[in-house]
Order: sequence, then structure tokens, then C-alpha cells
Amino acid sequence: MANQQQYFQKLNTLLDQLPWYVGEYISHKQRKLSAASLLNYAHDYKIFFNWLKNERLHTGEIKNVPLELLESLTTQQVEGFLGFLQYQLNNKEITVNRKLSALKSLFNYLQNIAETRELKPYLQRNVMAKIEFNEIKESMETIANKMEGKILIGDEYEKFRQFIASDYGLLNKDNKKLYNFHLLNRERDTAIVSLILGSGLRLSEVVNLNIDDIDYSKYTARVIRKGNKEQFVFFSKLAMDDLQDYLQIREKRYKVDKSNKALFVAAPMGPKGKPRRLTARSIEKLIEKYAAAFGKPSLSVHKLRHSFATRYHTEINDVPKLRRQLGHSSIQTTMIYTHINNDDLKQAVDKMDIPKGD
Repeated sequence: MANQQQYFQKLNTLLDQLPWYVGEYISHKQRKLSAASLLNYAHDYKIFFNWLKNERLHTGEIKNVPLELLESLTTQQVEGFLGFLQYQLNNKEITVNRKLSALKSLFNYLQNIAETRELKPYLQRNVMAKIEFNEIKESMETIANKMEGKILIGDEYEKFRQFIASDYGLLNKDNKKLYNFHLLNRERDTAIVSLILGSGLRLSEVVNLNIDDIDYSKYTARVIRKGNKEQFVFFSKLAMDDLQDYLQIREKRYKVDKSNKALFVAAPMGPKGKPRRLTARSIEKLIEKYAAAFGKPSLSVHKLRHSFATRYHTEINDVPKLRRQLGHSSIQTTMIYTHINNDDLKQAVDKMDIPKGD
């Protein structure tokens, strides 16, 4: 899929700065994790190794941090690093837990999986196994209450979609630049929002979509989910209608030739510019723009995904189907997914389009 190569290029550049055993670990995880996830791991490791250097636990380049240093770290030193994340970098507890999880995974590999030629583990002692995660004090109910008001509820789904399709332009009709820019992109922007609200796709999954990833008869989109797993995700009939409207103007309005397979594109910049795949940041910015004008500035791409999930659960009340739809797969839930009937899943998504009677 698109952008995977870019992630791997960034990952390889970053790995050149890190110790050899980190690269070996990343290679070990490459079959199970996406390039984006591996890149996040590498960023977390760079923060850790830079901290070792700044604390004078290591001198020289961080790529030369020896395994012996990792083996000799004390629990107090690791707790000091976690404190650095939380109080100096202002990482939230959940973010600290994520970085700690990445380190635990690396150290576990070095102790229990990797072997020398003499069949000895790389590490005899694993300090990370002694470190506990932060206890997240917020209950699920608290998190849900915080989320309420930041997502679309009830008739706000259609109001927000309609706002993008037409009302935003009317609101800015006296601003020629904003009005013309909206006129250029309204079908595309409506299709993007409608697709997320009608499927729960992640931002990266929307960005990477190609035209031939859409099955126009089955109402599915082919995506590569976390862990590099291919999945055909159902989306609503309303999303398909908006997508078809966009596709009717895509080639001519954006001057796209047939070799450009990107589903969502940006208009050429300048006389010699070429249409290009819409970036993740571009989609984030357009959602931020519409959300602020709509009166819900906290809305984001991820909040639209939450909006879909909330509405789906309200309408369908089937957690296993929802977890598959969102791509929240894990070892513990794999067997649940094997029993999901795709026809039932499609009917569940389509049911969301059916208006309720008075």
C-alpha cells in the first residue's frame, strides 16, 4: 500500500542511529507489526538511548550502547527514565505506559528470544521485567464522559456531513478565496468524512486507499490494518453515494491521469504541479477547519472514528462485530472474529442508514 515504503525509509534512517540489536529486534517484529508501529517503537528507543547518554550512563554515539549496559541498569535508573518522560517531557501516564511497553518488548526479546552463536541469551538479566506500568486511574466511564461532547451524536452526523457538502460554502460566500476553495473540494471532503463516519476507518487507512481498493458492488474498502493484515471493511450506502459523487469529478477537476491510483487527491500546486495523494496532515487540517466552523472544534479524524463506533454500538449492540469493523484484533479476540458472518456485518453497517420512524 502507499506510504508503507516511506515509513520503512524513515525507519531504516532511524535504525542507522540505534544499536545493532534494536535493528535485529525490529526485523523480528516486522512480520507482526505495521511499518508505522515499528517506526513508533524506534522513536521510543531513540528517546531512551539519548536519555542514557544525557545521564552520562554512556559516552559516545547512542548506536554504540552495549548490551552490557542494558544488563547492568538498576530499577532506580529505569524509574528515573520514566520520571523524565512524565515530568520533563510531560508525557501522560498512558503514553509512559506505551513507551515502557516498547522497552519491555525489546528487553524480553534480548533475554528470551535472541541467541548468540553459543545459544546463550543476549541478556542474562532483564531489569524491565521488574518495572510496573502506571496505574491508569480513570475508569472507562470517566473516559466515556470526557469523550461525550467531543464526538457527533444523534442528528449531528448528517448535520456535519451537510455542513461540509454545502453550508460551509454558504457561510463563507463573501470570502471569495475560501468560497472557491470549498467549491473545488466539497465533494472530496464530503466523501472523506462520510466514509469515516460510515466505516470507522483509521486516518492512515483512508490516506492509503487506492481507487481499486473499493469494491463498488459489495460496499467494501480493502485496507491494511495494524500488523499488516489485509481486511475488507464494509461502509455504508450513504458513504458510497458521496464517494460516487466525488469520483465523477475527480479526474477532470483534479487533472488526474489514469496512472494515479490514489483515491483522495489534492489539486496541483502551480502551473507545473501535479495532483498528489492527499496526506494525513492535509486530512487532519480539513477536518479541523470544518469542525471549528461547525462549532465542535474538538472534532478530529479520530473523534469521527469514535463517533462511528458510538453510533454503531447504539444501533447494533454487537461488540464482536464492532471490534472487527474497527480492526481492534488481538490474540485474545481472533477466535471471535473467525465466527463473524460478513453478510451480517454488512447488514449491520447498512442498518445505520435506515432512518428511524417517529
